[in-house]
Amino acid sequence: MTPVVPRRLPLSLRRGGVPWDRQRPTWREARPALIAAALKRAQDRPTGNWYVLGASAAVTPGRPFGRTIAGSEVVAWRDTAGRLAAGPGACPHLGAPLKDAAVSRGALVCHWHGLALPGDATAGWSPLPAHDDGVLAWVRLDAAGGEEPLERPVQPPRPAAGATVAAVHDVTGICEPADVIANRLDPWHGAWFHPYSFVDLTVEESDGEDALAVRVSFKVAGRVVVPVRAVFSAPGPRTVVMRVTDGEGRGSVVETHATPLASDHRGRPRTAVIEAVLATSDRPGFAVARAAAPLLRPLMRAAAARLWRDDLAYAERRWALREAGRFPG
Repeated sequence: MTPVVPRRLPLSLRRGGVPWDRQRPTWREARPALIAAALKRAQDRPTGNWYVLGASAAVTPGRPFGRTIAGSEVVAWRDTAGRLAAGPGACPHLGAPLKDAAVSRGALVCHWHGLALPGDATAGWSPLPAHDDGVLAWVRLDAAGGEEPLERPVQPPRPAAGATVAAVHDVTGICEPADVIANRLDPWHGAWFHPYSFVDLTVEESDGEDALAVRVSFKVAGRVVVPVRAVFSAPGPRTVVMRVTDGEGRGSVVETHATPLASDHRGRPRTAVIEAVLATSDRPGFAVARAAAPLLRPLMRAAAARLWRDDLAYAERRWALREAGRFPG
């Protein structure tokens, strides 16, 4: 009988690591004009007027979820079958905030005067197209988008839902969606700006139009790392996707979505960064990880939060410089 040889662990022991200040500078490759051109091409791609509202799990049965997207109040809820529904966030009677409404028998019930809105056109109030992809909740705002409407959002391919552990991180910053997308179209900053997570990062030649291939090692602990190859692409003006194409977690996807919100009290733009991590693996033991998903999701969100603490500062700084007319390049 032939013995079963375990597959090699995905971990590597990094030997003789280069100190942070001695690693190869990447500023020459991270050309402002190159990033700006990639951003412009992404902004020219259609969205069909679809915006990410938040995590699917954030819209729970029995209570509404409200958010102001591109200056428009939106409310979302679940009908009696659990389907996602959405509509304008102001009651058509006297303007009460429907995010504070009750959900009864699949309808919104305004808490000011009890007007019931079952999800169809009522008293001058009409529902909005909504889509739930199982990870993210979307809403279509034709007046805000101004494009030719599409029946469904433009979405990149994902690993099969039953073979992933998914987690969503949601954070808001003072910037515009373009600043978030520009950050993600600059993978050269990874090992410099996030040395606690990434080492040995090299950007390869482009992997097709507007796709950047990266070789990088994710830090686990000490000198223990997980080397992978990942490809960054921008399928639309408010989305960047990172897909692991080689190494541990091949097929895993990180979708970063930038949703414009309402301006703050000083008139500055606010953008929600809604990042969905869909981790997968062809290792037999990954079934254990899927079973432990409720324990893993908080850890995945915490890792994303640490990265976005820095990257949102990057995006906010970019907006502030541009607003002041001092952005380089």
